[in-house]
Amino acid sequence: MLLLLISCFSFILLSKSLSSKHQHHHRERRLFPPWDEAFTTTFMTSWFQKGTLQIFTSTAPLKKLKPKAKNLVWSSSTENQKEDHNKTTPFPSLLDLPELVLDCILDRLQPAELCAMSGVCSSLRERCVSDHVWAKRMKGKWGKVIGDAAYGEWQYIALKNRSNLLNNQRNQSNLSFESVAKIWPFLSWFNIKPRAEKELKNGGLAVDSIMAWYLALETGRFSFPAQVYNRENGHAGFLLSCYDAKLSYDSKTDTFQARYLPHGRLTKEENISWDRLRAPPVDTCSYDLHISDSLFDLKPGDHIEIQWRRNREFPYGWWYGVVGHMESCNGNENHCRCQDTDTVMLEFKQYPSSSRWRKTMINRENHREVGNEGDGFYGGIRKLYNQQEISMWQSLWPNQVLE
Repeated sequence: MLLLLISCFSFILLSKSLSSKHQHHHRERRLFPPWDEAFTTTFMTSWFQKGTLQIFTSTAPLKKLKPKAKNLVWSSSTENQKEDHNKTTPFPSLLDLPELVLDCILDRLQPAELCAMSGVCSSLRERCVSDHVWAKRMKGKWGKVIGDAAYGEWQYIALKNRSNLLNNQRNQSNLSFESVAKIWPFLSWFNIKPRAEKELKNGGLAVDSIMAWYLALETGRFSFPAQVYNRENGHAGFLLSCYDAKLSYDSKTDTFQARYLPHGRLTKEENISWDRLRAPPVDTCSYDLHISDSLFDLKPGDHIEIQWRRNREFPYGWWYGVVGHMESCNGNENHCRCQDTDTVMLEFKQYPSSSRWRKTMINRENHREVGNEGDGFYGGIRKLYNQQEISMWQSLWPNQVLE
């Protein structure tokens, strides 16, 4: 009995001591991890309900709550916080940049890099395939050899491809409709064109876009009209001339293959470099006479191009020459009246003085095709005002006088 009273009194003193220090140690106790409170609760319950032996049996389930488990709980909580933070504060995106900065970045990309960038997302695709972006690259690489005639042919091909694509979409829809109509006869026909146009705009690359044109040129799938200086690898019979041809590009060698307008057999030439090409300077078919508008401006010393062909069944080529003095003029600039005459003397100084192709005369007022089967036929004339054009012709000058 005395032992029981001593035990009770000791318990009461212990309780007061714990209660007096409860507030003082409240913050420290809060620092304990949550598994410690769970362990204490389990321990006290086992002590009073099932005796001290239950402590050891009840510790088995608590192995998951030991410090090792504590680290797992805390690390999981930290990862959850990081995930929540990432959701609220996403990483910066390329699309978050200002419009001007993003445009500057795209301007520095090569065509192959632009094509790769267009596959990142729909927003970048819309930018990377836009005509505004590809127009600069088209002008930078192809501007000197692509003219109005090439652009017109591409527009025709693009329109044809677009029409074929729409027809294919319509045929596929017809097939699908016929198969479904057997089950649901009440289905009505719908217009396929708006859907196909939407797919062309949003899904695939538009067939009439500048990017599609650029890629067609780069891969050699589009053969375009242009002109070639000194055709047939600088054959003596074509020096200082420029002829129309259909050209296709070979990206592996960075050269072109030319197919010249046929007369008899088809003439081809390979490995043509960029510096031998130009866009047609005038919109005149190679079989038609060019209408000259500068005949009254011609004076001795002017640089010109003139149409010439071997016979009337051949296409014209453009040949380089200069305006010379009339035979009655001594060449003195102070007394020269050649510009006031009705006749213009043209000289082709790549030929010797004795050659029949060295000189020819044309009429200013009523100029038409002149010539014969022996000397060939001369057509329209272009006066060269651009020094770059003149320098190009002079760079092709032969090393020796032609026979």
